[in-house]
Parts: sequence; structure tokens; C-alpha cells
Amino acid sequence: MAGVLTAAPPLGKGAGLRHSFHDTEWGRAMAADRTGGCVCGAVRYRTTGEPLRVTICHCTWCQRRTGTAFGTEVVFNDAQVAFSGTPATRYRHVSDESGRWLEVEFCPRCGSNLGFTLEATPGLRAVPAGTFDDPGFIGPEQLTTRHVFTRSRRDWADLSSMVETHETHFRR
Repeated sequence: MAGVLTAAPPLGKGAGLRHSFHDTEWGRAMAADRTGGCVCGAVRYRTTGEPLRVTICHCTWCQRRTGTAFGTEVVFNDAQVAFSGTPATRYRHVSDESGRWLEVEFCPRCGSNLGFTLEATPGLRAVPAGTFDDPGFIGPEQLTTRHVFTRSRRDWADLSSMVETHETHFRR
């Protein structure tokens, strides 16, 4: 059964000499088991398996929801995401444009965004990229990535030669 792990495969003579752990089916499944959560640690989650895609949404609702220029969401099947700890608080918003609901989840203690579900895509769950403990797996080289609602994209979020850029805080 795909996605169910029981134990590591037995190592026979010469096992592991030609392939790394991640080259095995068991190793790839283990590598795809990821964790994350809110800022204060009250709400945690675990994802299993690879995500379907990454969506970078520039709609005005995501701008308002995230407090910035866009939302970066890693999309999974709902069954691939399990929450633990303090139950997340939910807010249901009805879109002005489509008339469909969007249900946002966030930590009741620190307010961290923990993702959302959409009426338009039942069975899918979006998890904010920045909430993963190690978001290094996210990138267009590894995952299908798309920008949506670019008609409302904010130019001021681009890294251009007209604005200062700093690899760390500017006061250092």
C-alpha cells in the first residue's frame, strides 16, 4: 500500500553500496515525511508523501490573509496532513468573486497562519510554505510551482535594482 511504512527493508550482501538510502522506495517515503507548525509551537502538523504542487497566490484576499504581497502554499491531499497539539481555530470566508467559501486555519494562541481548504477543491489542503520546519524541499526544481492571480501582483515585492537588498538585517 503506497504511503504506509512498516519497517526498513532488510539489507542483504552489498546493500547500500551502489545506492543511497534516498534511492530506495522506503527512503524516498521517509524523506517525504515532513513536520511544521505555528510560531509558538502549540499547533503542529506532519505531512506524508510528496505535495501535489506549490501555489504562489497574488490575489487580494491572500494579500490580506497573509499581510504581505502573496501567499506561498504547498498543496497536499487532505489525508496527507495530520495536525496535533492545540486544535487550530477556523475562519470561513466567502469569496466576493466566486461566492465559494475558503476556510482558513490558524493558531488560537499566536495567530500563525496554518493553511486553508477551498470549497472549489474538495479533498485538498494548502499548507503555508514558511510553516515547515525545513522548507528546503520547496522550489520549482523539485515541485510543480505556479503563480496565480498575477493580475493583482504587487510590483513592490520584486527584488529590483531600485530597492536595497540585504542577506541579513540591514543594521548589521
